[in-house]
Amino acid sequence: MDWLNAMNNAVEYIEANITKKIDIEEVAKIALSSTFHFQRMYHMITGVTLGEYIRRRRLTLAVQDIISGEKIINVSHKYGYETPEAFTKAFRKMYGVSPTAARESGVNLKAYPKLSFHLSIKGDKDMNYRIFHKESFMVVGKQAKVSMIDEQNFNQVPKFWRGCMKDGSYQWMSSKVGKLGILGISKDFDKYKDEFNYMMAIEKIQSTIPKGYVSANIPAATWAAFEAVGPVPEALHDLLRRIYSEWMPSMGYEHDCAPDLEIYPIEDMFSTNYSCEIWIPIKKYSDVNNNLVI
Repeated sequence: MDWLNAMNNAVEYIEANITKKIDIEEVAKIALSSTFHFQRMYHMITGVTLGEYIRRRRLTLAVQDIISGEKIINVSHKYGYETPEAFTKAFRKMYGVSPTAARESGVNLKAYPKLSFHLSIKGDKDMNYRIFHKESFMVVGKQAKVSMIDEQNFNQVPKFWRGCMKDGSYQWMSSKVGKLGILGISKDFDKYKDEFNYMMAIEKIQSTIPKGYVSANIPAATWAAFEAVGPVPEALHDLLRRIYSEWMPSMGYEHDCAPDLEIYPIEDMFSTNYSCEIWIPIKKYSDVNNNLVI
């Protein structure tokens, strides 16, 4: 329950400071978590990034102020927009109308309520996992920038895979594959832009990197490996959410800031019996929270 209370305390902090510049590090500290883990977990549990949640809450409160008669320029400054034009653009994107039009009678608007976290006891599905340490290793592959806003990553990553299969990259990597198989690697998370780099890669087996490919170091870490059974990518999406919303809070682990790995054997990835793995770098929750003072 400490985890649950900490998450709700973080949400209350955001709400109390919604008209101010919100320090992400401070929010994570209140949640008794590292910044990286908090943002990653928040996104997986809620389906929106922390930055997107804050933006939606500000615009929800802003429309109430506008309907109440406050000047648009004052409302835009109140919620952190540098110009009324920037505010109007964000407002129109969320509501489909301008701030001025929102004052008209009968206009359909939507609200984004404050989130709260609750304990849900399920236990209807087993989660097969193992924990182990692995030394650092190098990988080589293709890389793309992926956005987490509105869960675009769940569409952009499969599109990236299709592109690699179409241009021959997947076939080349399959011919050079090591014992781990084809790797999907999520790394370099940007806490301010809500994006990360995604690689399709294999263990590096030669010193020369082919043109158009990049290399990366996967640091030594303690990993929790989870089995996903079913066609890709659907089986992975559900499992990822369960890892962050169920397994980590109940087992007392948090993310250790290294890349997330997907381990794909060279088999039929669209089969209902296909088995792959997700590797999450972990550390005990207490390892980073013993010295926190809230």
